[in-house]
Amino acid sequence: MTGTATRVKVCGITNARDARLAAAFGADAIGLIFCESPRRVDVDTARRIVRALPPFVTPVGVFVDAPLDDVLAVAAEVGLGAVQLHGSETPDYVEAVAQRVPVIKAFRVRDAGVLDQCRAYPAASAFLFDAYVEGRMGGTGHAFDWSLLCREEETLGPLPKPWILAGGLRPENVEEAVARCRPYGVDVSSGVEKEPGIKDPEKLRQFILKARRVVA
Repeated sequence: MTGTATRVKVCGITNARDARLAAAFGADAIGLIFCESPRRVDVDTARRIVRALPPFVTPVGVFVDAPLDDVLAVAAEVGLGAVQLHGSETPDYVEAVAQRVPVIKAFRVRDAGVLDQCRAYPAASAFLFDAYVEGRMGGTGHAFDWSLLCREEETLGPLPKPWILAGGLRPENVEEAVARCRPYGVDVSSGVEKEPGIKDPEKLRQFILKARRVVA
């Protein structure tokens, strides 16, 4: 079979041990959360985690409606390879960040109209689609109806940028998700945890293995 293996980002990393495990099992990126969350890390902790990563594993910082200067300062201080903007950031805000560091713009999927929204963000390097849960900006552990996204993408034509599937993914369903949706990448956090912020090595290993079984 020929094709491209699905990229995997393991989000909500809070310690160097889990970062090294994710990398050893084949993760392409890890997520460091700088917004309100039980998985939030401070700058010093994030810097130590990034130093523990091998080459070619990208550290991604997750922010929600943070001041622009704060995002740029943290990205530079920690050594982030990309930032994931998970709030109501405007296209101009995304463009300003993208001049310094690649941006993954996240959207919460309530209906298929989200595909029209993301086209307003040409400066983003990629899009991420997560479940919509009232009052929560992400990290809910809930999945959304994948057929909304996949069916509408077929109707509207391919998105202009690579896209990442998130929300409720775990070892038991990631293979189906990749086979049905054919995303550029998948993003997991609570689905591979023992407790908030602490990853389960076997769940982590199984998730990455199964995500890679289906070649897009």
